[in-house]
Amino acid sequence: MPATADDSPTLEQEREVIARLQRGDRPAAAELYLWYGDKLYRAVILPRLPNPELAEDVLKDTFRLAMERIHQFRLEDRSIWFWLRRIASNRAIDIHRARQRAHKFHEKHDHQEVADRTMGRPPPRPDRAPEIAETKSMVELSLSRMNSRYAMALQLRLIEDRDREECAALMDVKVGTFDVLLHRACKAFKKVYPP
Repeated sequence: MPATADDSPTLEQEREVIARLQRGDRPAAAELYLWYGDKLYRAVILPRLPNPELAEDVLKDTFRLAMERIHQFRLEDRSIWFWLRRIASNRAIDIHRARQRAHKFHEKHDHQEVADRTMGRPPPRPDRAPEIAETKSMVELSLSRMNSRYAMALQLRLIEDRDREECAALMDVKVGTFDVLLHRACKAFKKVYPP
């Protein structure tokens, strides 16, 4: 008897659906969503990201990422729920942090714009292309002097602005390992980047 949204599936039911997904049977994703979609949304995503529209986007991203990486999932004596929960939680935290950064950026620049107008100062000069080009070349030079894995971690996460899961997948490591690499890469970058 198939599980419904009200009761959790057995490990055997999960294994059957996961095996179908790993063989490329995408309709099996509907069963996984029926089992865990609402639970992820209410118990994992909304508490971390209390904006329903963004939370729905994170839920979609969670299942998209899970389907893209289902071949990496290893059957163990525990539910796929824990894997899905980790993906959803990390994605929600990434979105929340990005919104906080954007909010702080806009808040800072809105205050600066008002201050500039009230102080009578002209706005900053628009032609910053030479400075940007120089900074970009210094960053590229610094990256070339670093360990290639550290340089790649910085490139993917900070320059290309990819999310942690995608960076980890591209580097063929776990997300936790990627986080450690990125931390070490930041420390190494400080040593080689000119002040």
